[in-house]
Amino acid sequence: MFEQAAIAVTDEQGYAKLHTLIDAAFDARDVEVFLNRVSKAKLRVRNYEGILERGLLGKEAIGLYKGLPVSDQALTRERYLRLVEKVPLELRQRYLKVYAYY
Repeated sequence: MFEQAAIAVTDEQGYAKLHTLIDAAFDARDVEVFLNRVSKAKLRVRNYEGILERGLLGKEAIGLYKGLPVSDQALTRERYLRLVEKVPLELRQRYLKVYAYY
């Protein structure tokens, strides 16, 4: 069975702040608002860097992300993408254009 290697977080403070912003966007009460904003920006939800650049996770998110070491950036992207896939199927179907690959 596949086991992901454990990678230690280098900048714990910046990492925690950025993850707080990401978790807030995917909170059950706010995820639809976030997906609506992604849709209006004409972005795909898996385009993490594009979403950061547009400020959809908060204005400070891009600075926090760029301030992290590459390993922490990768862990953050993985967490974001995991949360994208955990969105309820009903919302994913409603925002099909945001989730579609084309």
